[in-house]
Amino acid sequence: MPSRTYNVLFLCEGNSARSIIAEAYLNSLHSHLHGFSAGAEPRGLIHPLALDVLHNLKLPTDGLRSKSWDEFASPAAPVMDLIINLCDEPAGEECPTWPEQPVSAHWGIPDPAIVEGSEVNKHQAFFRTVGYLRRRIDILVNFRMKHLDRITIKRLDDMGKRQADEFDELEAPG
Repeated sequence: MPSRTYNVLFLCEGNSARSIIAEAYLNSLHSHLHGFSAGAEPRGLIHPLALDVLHNLKLPTDGLRSKSWDEFASPAAPVMDLIINLCDEPAGEECPTWPEQPVSAHWGIPDPAIVEGSEVNKHQAFFRTVGYLRRRIDILVNFRMKHLDRITIKRLDDMGKRQADEFDELEAPG
């Protein structure tokens, strides 16, 4: 059993879907990792379909909120051990300087909140996102965090690139 909890910050631009889902899923595992989420330009609310998917999967939503990454760059913020950017196309924002210089990774996945079309298409996009995040987070939970270094992060990034091809193959339940 790990001797301490490691903090993981999931980032995406609006902090209304991908990063919120990642935070909720990681924290539902009750592992040695604790998830947080934030965005460069937070929308100020959680996308209704993100909440719907989390509720359908019986994942906790208490305490989830859309917030700025500035909250985690302040001296009073919890120290992050790992920062994971979930934006599929980084928008060129200048990331804050993080206290303690945590290790970072990029798991670019499409934003389900911008999917257009029928309600079925929109729901499928959210379920695909959940499936994609769950597989990556399940792998992350099994890493030895005290040995986390640039080589390990390179492996996490490579894993993310390999799984990108699988993204469209994920199906929504039922």
